Amino acid sequence: MLRRVLPTLRLTLQLSKPTVTAIRLNSGSVYEPDYLESLKPKFPQYESLNVQLKGYDYPLLESYQRFLHSVAEYLDLDVSDCYALPPQQTQVQRLRPNSTVVEADYKLTTYERNLQLNNVDAPTYPHFLRIAQAALPEGVHLKVAQHTDECDERRYVPDKDLLDLKAELERMGGATPAKRK
Repeated sequence: MLRRVLPTLRLTLQLSKPTVTAIRLNSGSVYEPDYLESLKPKFPQYESLNVQLKGYDYPLLESYQRFLHSVAEYLDLDVSDCYALPPQQTQVQRLRPNSTVVEADYKLTTYERNLQLNNVDAPTYPHFLRIAQAALPEGVHLKVAQHTDECDERRYVPDKDLLDLKAELERMGGATPAKRK
């Protein structure tokens, strides 16, 4: 009985074996190596994002920034930079009803913190944003935008003394080029 079954078994095994053919799976160039295609990210990515936090309560803002930084690290997001901007002072006056007499005078300080995220995968970004919005404390404003050169310029405080010296130099007639020999 086994002799009768063996030839049919061999035939079915030969038919079920896949045939090996050389097929190029990617549509890349003949001159480019195959591994370049595997190095591309699996999902679309946001190149660089700024997470901007503003609020009036300094300790609360610092704590929330620390929390968002830990969430970003947990989600394997690349946090390239965390920085603070100088506080902004705002003066608010409360007037008496139907008059111009000042009843109370307030000085409000707005603090700002920023997180810069690089190469954020598109599927991971909504999860990060939902967690950030769910844990958003009262009085803190959250804004996420793409990183621009303006963000870097806002970060640095100009040197007032240097600006005054440049203005004085311009008033005096500008810089004269040194004589070359």
